[in-house]
Amino acid sequence: MKALHIIAAASLAMAAGSCSHKGDGRDTAAAPAIEVTPVLTDSVTMYKTFPGTLSADATVNVVGRVNGTLASKQYTSGQSVKKGQVLFTIESTSYRDAVQQAEAELTTARSRYDYATRQRKAMEQAFKSDAVSEMEVIQAVSNEREAEAAIRTAEAALSTARSNLGYCTVTAPISGRVDDNTLSVGNYISGEGSPTTLCTIYDIDYVLVHFSIEDVDLIGRVREAMKAGSVEIPVRFSEKLAHDYHGTLQYVAPNMNNSTGALALQVMIANPYGELLPGMYAEVSLPTGLNPRAMLVRDASLSTDQLGKFLYTVNDSDRIVYSPVKTGELVNDTMRVILSGIQPGQRYVTSALLKVREGMSVKPVESR
Repeated sequence: MKALHIIAAASLAMAAGSCSHKGDGRDTAAAPAIEVTPVLTDSVTMYKTFPGTLSADATVNVVGRVNGTLASKQYTSGQSVKKGQVLFTIESTSYRDAVQQAEAELTTARSRYDYATRQRKAMEQAFKSDAVSEMEVIQAVSNEREAEAAIRTAEAALSTARSNLGYCTVTAPISGRVDDNTLSVGNYISGEGSPTTLCTIYDIDYVLVHFSIEDVDLIGRVREAMKAGSVEIPVRFSEKLAHDYHGTLQYVAPNMNNSTGALALQVMIANPYGELLPGMYAEVSLPTGLNPRAMLVRDASLSTDQLGKFLYTVNDSDRIVYSPVKTGELVNDTMRVILSGIQPGQRYVTSALLKVREGMSVKPVESR
């Protein structure tokens, strides 16, 4: 009987030991392996962002400058056109007639001048033999000068007539993208009285971002930052584009706007893909200085809640800590500057963000 009690006690002890070991196993399994990496520090150019709008580098209204019916349109709305390309023609019959009339008047004027010149020479020869009076010679000289002036008048009239005839063919004054025509073919144009806008061409090989700032001291810091090296100004857009864009500071207004108290600036951007269009909204990031020890984290590791941006960090006890942070600029498309909320070298979670929670025990694994 005593032996049975000893066996039972031993069995209970073994069972207790087995349960205790299984409990330790469950505790270990409750701490999942989570990838972490330390907060880095690096020298970073700091930026301040301003809203702006885009405009074409050049915008030209194409106008009709003569009277007549719009005879043809020779482009497709929205297409790119080259300088000198024919866009419209205007009915030109009356202007061709005017050129022919001016040419005839010029021929007549030259003929009269030739006659007046011969007459003046004859009068001068006759005056030498007293065949004519001095007054007749003077009159002949006057007639020659009048005939010469008539030639110049006829030449000016012919030049005007030819110019008006040339205006009947409307060409592109610049290269660029052309919008839809404001008047349909068949409409009558009264361009002589007031030039009539037919369409508009936008040169968008380069575009300008217009924005303004109220902090005048910032302009000094921007210029100092640009003197330190060639600084490209990042420009971003509300819609995701296929390419990234940077620009150069093109213009700083010489005076403050009296009504807004702001200073106007322009940044020029090359537009080789034609993605940027006038009227788009943009964000311009002006360089404000150099931070030699900026804190950087992976942008993909940041989460957002009602209070703003936050990271899941890991403390010395390998537990998750909810850490609200204040963020700065994006660097090299993947790293985000952190202005406050964490410390350099502090570990933060880089993956499985939906699986972790405040106070949770984890097994930190260095992320690659």
